[in-house]
Parts: sequence; structure tokens; C-alpha cells
Amino acid sequence: MIPEDLYYSEEHEWVRLDEDIATIGITDFAQDQLGDIVYVELPAVGDRVEAGAVIGELESTKSVSDIFSPLSGEVVSRNDALDGGPEVINSDPYGEGWLIKVRTAEEEPTASLLEAEAYSALVSD
Repeated sequence: MIPEDLYYSEEHEWVRLDEDIATIGITDFAQDQLGDIVYVELPAVGDRVEAGAVIGELESTKSVSDIFSPLSGEVVSRNDALDGGPEVINSDPYGEGWLIKVRTAEEEPTASLLEAEAYSALVSD
């Protein structure tokens, strides 16, 4: 399940771009590899994030994994519902399981990201 309308990082984050606001989450592949997610640490609204930098972590029954920002900008929203129900990332990673929203100032914020077909090839190897 790899939605065609999203962009993807090699670290298994997805991006939905709506003008200068990017919604960011982890892919279905990533949540499947992690197993049952039990805790999420996210940046605060107002924090600056840099492409490729660690911005939080996901703790599952198997491991703790870093979340990397797929682009640079300012956090304008975080999914506070995950504080009380992080398991929604497992059940709906591309919907209710989104992580943060970032206002990006990059001219081409998706230039370094993968389209669905390329991401599909990455995870099927």
C-alpha cells in the first residue's frame, strides 16, 4: 500500500504537500517493520526542523527508532492524538497516524524525495 499522491524519503517517511504546508508521517512499510507502536516523541509547534535531521522517535514493542525530517521548515502542527493512542500509526499510517505538519520555505521541497514508484522499488528489494 503505497499511495501515488505522496512523496517518500529513503528513511521511510511520507510527505503530503499542500502549498507550503507538508504533512509528514511514516510509511506502511515502516510501521510494519516496527511492530506495535507504543510511544511517540515529536517536536513542538514552533520548532525548526532540518531535512535529514532526527526530529523525534517511535518506540515499539520491538525497538526504538528515530524519525527523520524529510524536509526543512517550521513545525506548525503536531498530532497530539498520538500521545494517548500511538497505535493509530499502525492502523492508519497515511491518515489519522500523521505525525507533524511543517511550513517549508524550500523552493522545491520534494526535489530530494522519491515518488511512489521509486519508493516501491526501494522497499521491494
